[in-house]
Amino acid sequence: MIFDRLKRFSIVLVGAERDGPAAFSPGQAVSGRVVLELVAAARLGALRLRAVGAARVHWTESRSAGSSTAYTQSYSDQVEFLSHRDTLMAPPDNGEATVLQAGRHEFPFTFQLPETLATSFEGKHGSVRYWVKAKLHRPWSTVKKAKKEFTVIEPIDINTPALLAPQAGAKEKLARAWYCNRGQVSVTAKIDRKGYTPGEVIPIFAEIDNCTSRAVVPKAAIIQTQTFVARGTKKQKKSVVTSITGDPIPAGKREVWHGRALKIPPVGPSILQCRIIQVEYSLKVCVDIPGTSKLLLELPLVIGTIPLHPFGSRTSSVSSQYSVNLDWLSPIPEQPEAPPEYSAVVSSPEAEQSLAPPCRSELGDILEGPFFAYIQEFRFRPPPLYSEVDPNPASDNIRPRCMTC
Repeated sequence: MIFDRLKRFSIVLVGAERDGPAAFSPGQAVSGRVVLELVAAARLGALRLRAVGAARVHWTESRSAGSSTAYTQSYSDQVEFLSHRDTLMAPPDNGEATVLQAGRHEFPFTFQLPETLATSFEGKHGSVRYWVKAKLHRPWSTVKKAKKEFTVIEPIDINTPALLAPQAGAKEKLARAWYCNRGQVSVTAKIDRKGYTPGEVIPIFAEIDNCTSRAVVPKAAIIQTQTFVARGTKKQKKSVVTSITGDPIPAGKREVWHGRALKIPPVGPSILQCRIIQVEYSLKVCVDIPGTSKLLLELPLVIGTIPLHPFGSRTSSVSSQYSVNLDWLSPIPEQPEAPPEYSAVVSSPEAEQSLAPPCRSELGDILEGPFFAYIQEFRFRPPPLYSEVDPNPASDNIRPRCMTC
């Protein structure tokens, strides 16, 4: 029987490491081969190949149609980015099957990716996936199938004027309790640019004025927002990627952050051009005010894939206005602690009841599923600070050279 003769039927992509997915960019050529191993001669039909790439979203919501009647509303949508078909082995014109001898047989294939593709993504209510599927047709037997997934990374170069522009904002809030005015809290924050890559450190320059009668606690966090769109309805999933907490600010005092460091962990890049799935990031500076809701200031971020050029950029210019904190140059642990829940940074009716920060035991897994995205390490550090003192002064024993000789 054919089940006894077919030893292996698989797809191998060029560039894949072992069983992991291969990574490609839009516009690249994808090459590979279908491997067929037979332990004995076998009669086979056609061998066909199909490459598919699509974004899919799906979620359900419960609806109430009265006091006792309820139903579930389903939302789904799909966008196809890639559809390629090829025949690697066609049956003879006489309609009979092709006989292959025992051994290993390889069928190479190549196809071109479109110039515009969304980055591979796995989210709570949707995904962007790419794969290659092969089908082997056999006389008087079931179709044998093989499937191989691959990753697509849409390049996002942060070395563009829009992503190199500084981001700044200011907000204030009046603290009230039982109709009593307890004073005002204001926050001003600035970051040197909008675009970053995973592994980089965001220096946060902020000023928090606490004019209330109670201490407040400043925080900063990177928020990821997944937006899914289907049938004109949006569904969002927000989570905290990483965060830091400052020292409490006493009543009537001011706190200044001189480049407070917030390192970006390995996360998937932003997805901004897909119609039904968007992945966006923002930096939120939050001030916990006892007895009232939090004061929030949001600055937009774009997580890219092409890191900042080490020379020729203007992203270090903020040091001319602020003193830079270089504590981030110290070794950073490979396994950082888990980030807090989204409610610990953003106001919610439940979170307002508790003013204490969440315990570590309450922090669970936040991001849903893996991100099949290529993360490029940030390998360059900023140049050393300028100094008018020569670090390598000339020795007094050296005789001055005569310029007339």
